[in-house]
Amino acid sequence: MPIQIASRSEVGARTHNEDDLRYGSNGPLRFVVVSDGAGGHSNGAMASDLVVRTTALVLQRTTEFTPAMLVSAIEQANEAVNAGQQGLRAHQRMHATVVCLWLDASGYQALWAHVGDSRLYRVRRGRAHALTRDDSVVQQMVDAGFIKPDEARHHPRKNQLLAAMGMEEAMPVHVSPQAESVQDGDAYLLCSDGWWDHLDLEDLEDTLLDAPSAQAWVDKMAELVAQRQKPNQDNYTAVAVWVGNPGETTRVG
Repeated sequence: MPIQIASRSEVGARTHNEDDLRYGSNGPLRFVVVSDGAGGHSNGAMASDLVVRTTALVLQRTTEFTPAMLVSAIEQANEAVNAGQQGLRAHQRMHATVVCLWLDASGYQALWAHVGDSRLYRVRRGRAHALTRDDSVVQQMVDAGFIKPDEARHHPRKNQLLAAMGMEEAMPVHVSPQAESVQDGDAYLLCSDGWWDHLDLEDLEDTLLDAPSAQAWVDKMAELVAQRQKPNQDNYTAVAVWVGNPGETTRVG
């Protein structure tokens, strides 16, 4: 299964970048991890670094391609963040989101997991879909029917999370219940909220149409984010994963 992986991580209008990412492989298994950190005195950058490094380390060492192992990797990353909280005062506590895609290139299968509001999308045969649901107050309001999905982007509580890495309470890890099939021409996008906040599903589809490579796709989306960014633009980070040639598949479809 030919796979391309490309990434962009931009500071936006902030003084430093608290997003982080890692990707790598272990035999036929490929993984991608994106994390968005938050915390006083730049501890957000430390939190996201701990999340992606720990998750990557666990997945680099295992050949057990199961939802339970992916959950274990995320839980170990959470333990690393909490261990790093030692000696920090309440206002310095660090937290982070995580979204992880794990592929078995020999079996054409995919698993994914997330905590927080970093997202995973898939574009298949030209149609984009979100594979994750945010752990956020606003997402709960949408699910309950209190607000419409298009109102969520501008809601004053849109950044309030219900779950994150580094929480003192029990942290739920959302994981795909079983491995799902990967099709030739699938394109995946993992991204932080600073990225997806400015893009619609149609933007993912349209930028993919004429993209000759995974890097070109990411760069086209980054241009849109830069054009639409606000004065206090957050860090924005994304990793694209191409299986085969999604751009060609989209044009033919």
